Amino acid sequence: MRIVFAGTPAPALPALRALLDSAHEVVAVMSRPDAPSGRGRRTESSPVAKLAREAGVELLTPVTARDPEFVARLVELAPDAAAVVAYGAILRQNVLDIPTHGWVNLHFSLLPAWRGAAPVQAAIRAGDDITGASAFRLEVGLDTGPVYGVVTEPINDDDTAGELLGRLSVSGAGLLVATMDGIADGTLRAVTQSLEGVSLAPKITVADAEIDWDRTASAVDRLIRSVTPEPGAWTTFAGARLAVGPVQPTEVTGLAPGELLVAKKQVLVGTGGTAVRLGQVQPTGKRPMPAADWARGVRPPAGAILGARDSSEQPTSSDEQEPAAAPAPAEGRRAAR
Repeated sequence: MRIVFAGTPAPALPALRALLDSAHEVVAVMSRPDAPSGRGRRTESSPVAKLAREAGVELLTPVTARDPEFVARLVELAPDAAAVVAYGAILRQNVLDIPTHGWVNLHFSLLPAWRGAAPVQAAIRAGDDITGASAFRLEVGLDTGPVYGVVTEPINDDDTAGELLGRLSVSGAGLLVATMDGIADGTLRAVTQSLEGVSLAPKITVADAEIDWDRTASAVDRLIRSVTPEPGAWTTFAGARLAVGPVQPTEVTGLAPGELLVAKKQVLVGTGGTAVRLGQVQPTGKRPMPAADWARGVRPPAGAILGARDSSEQPTSSDEQEPAAAPAPAEGRRAAR
């Protein structure tokens, strides 16, 4: 089949590569326009746009999919089907109607669970044991179209959103090609989504990634992993933002939510349950570093609180403390849902 591919970020690359290597012909690639990126905010092309250029495939980067010139070019291309993976913009019905067999969206959840922009993050944060990817026919509704097929993927206890999405992008690429094969030979039919089990996964904001130390250790752990690497979990210390990488729940008790306990080789933080052990942290304007190295540099006073809204909440003494109980590996890190 003649296929148009629409995608923007790196997780869409395995699907595009798989289609380029398949029996189908990718006649054009759609991606979002070049945008500022990185610390220097230099204008760069998206990962998908870069791959399209490398492959010598026509690249379309409309500012909006309503652009008459873009719509006209899509009509001229006369695609049999279109594939979309994290394109990042809404497609209206007149565009959805152009391909003969419509648009096939690869979505990284087991629909109807976690419809929306951040399904992988939502699955980790909720403590799901299993997720997957769904290939479905795109329609105007939010991820509501009939499903052609799914693949499943277990969620490991230490998975970050980036790691899980990386695996799903590879297994989902195979699903997308198989879906296109089935549509081409007429053996595949989409099935209407169930009305039960619907859940939503809206876009994650920086505010959503702030750590609430009043939550249980497992909830804090899942929140941090769900926003790693983007937008990144954070808290505050002495009035400044501190980025926080994945943590390890422990069985240590006796610390107030957000309270730091600094030992020679580890830094513990209290939660609404047992404490967690910090891994890497990143003060504003500095590189990531082990929490113990950070603590040696800033020398938090005994009883210092992460996430305190007022510097007056911080104690002034600086006595080093040892854990009241030896940390033990956490068990049963899945929370009841």
